[in-house]
Amino acid sequence: MTGQVLNIGYVPLVDCAPLVIARELGFAAEEGLSLSLMPQPSWSALRDMLVLGHLDAAQMLSPMPVAMSMGLGGLSAQVDALMVLAVNGTVFGVSRALAARMRDRGAVFGDVSAVASALAPEARVRIGVPFPYSMHRLLLDYFLERAPALQGAAIEVVTVPPRRMADAMERGELDALWVGEPWGSDAVLRGVAELWLPGQAIWAFSPEKVLAMRHDRIQAAPGTTRALMRAVYHACRWLDAPRNKPLAIEILARSEHLDLSDQTIDPAITGRLTPAQGASPVEVPQFQLFHRHTANFPWRSQANWIAERLGADAEARALARASFRSDLYREVLGPLGADLPGASEKIEGAMRHATAVASTKGHMILGPDAFFDGETFDPTPES
Repeated sequence: MTGQVLNIGYVPLVDCAPLVIARELGFAAEEGLSLSLMPQPSWSALRDMLVLGHLDAAQMLSPMPVAMSMGLGGLSAQVDALMVLAVNGTVFGVSRALAARMRDRGAVFGDVSAVASALAPEARVRIGVPFPYSMHRLLLDYFLERAPALQGAAIEVVTVPPRRMADAMERGELDALWVGEPWGSDAVLRGVAELWLPGQAIWAFSPEKVLAMRHDRIQAAPGTTRALMRAVYHACRWLDAPRNKPLAIEILARSEHLDLSDQTIDPAITGRLTPAQGASPVEVPQFQLFHRHTANFPWRSQANWIAERLGADAEARALARASFRSDLYREVLGPLGADLPGASEKIEGAMRHATAVASTKGHMILGPDAFFDGETFDPTPES
């Protein structure tokens, strides 16, 4: 290895791709960095390794820095989200036996209301999520609270590491899962699950993973932090170019990264999900974004929404907002030519279609960000 070595933690999922591409295609080397990518068995293990200083930075579930700013769960440390690595990219699936019953009750892939109505009559549903402070859990909770058919439904939420989700379903320990790709498609290919909802059916533009670093490390090594942000930004932009998707799949499939077949990784990169064995692929717009629609910008309103869902008071919400470093993002990536939104907060859920907003270059197009129930979240203190 040449360049300054950085130990970067990740959990094997398709949305670790920006880190892999930054290393494999030389974006990190161009910044004088050598990324040592260190896979972790679970999100709790990754969190502890980062807090204890064994990792310089990490791919993290977007709610984790917010939860840590609130003092929730595990070891305590101030961890900042430097940028968003990926928007969306999760799926809700159920066992094949449950899928058959839901199909008889009129469930349709992607139809939140029909899926809720088909799920509601079940006496008990055990749903796996990868971590308590995850977007998966927040989307599931929102779904359960806001879908009228599911009021009072008997739901048990179980924490299972992503890679073990299909195994748990195969052993009969889960009836359903909410997981990031490729593990939903892996469960389909293994014949143990069928998919019913992509995550964006609940919230059309949810920040899924972030590039995280300890706050004191950012202050102690500002040059290194900036170099890492630039390298990952270039990798994210490369990933969202359609012509690069076949090579991205090939690189991710290698044994040292995900060690899975191209067929398993393809749906997340192309946005063409196969809901069940033998079914035709379904095109899911905006299934996973690495760069388009300003996906990398750490909106403080998103942190605010997460904090509110975690039960934060006004003081804790302020700390949560500060953990999403839109200030640093502007400072580092503005000079690189990145177009930046005019504000760092917006009303979440207000855009049902792609919308032009003010930016440093005039205007930019943001993607739809609506919640399935039509509600919005105003991040101003008066809300």
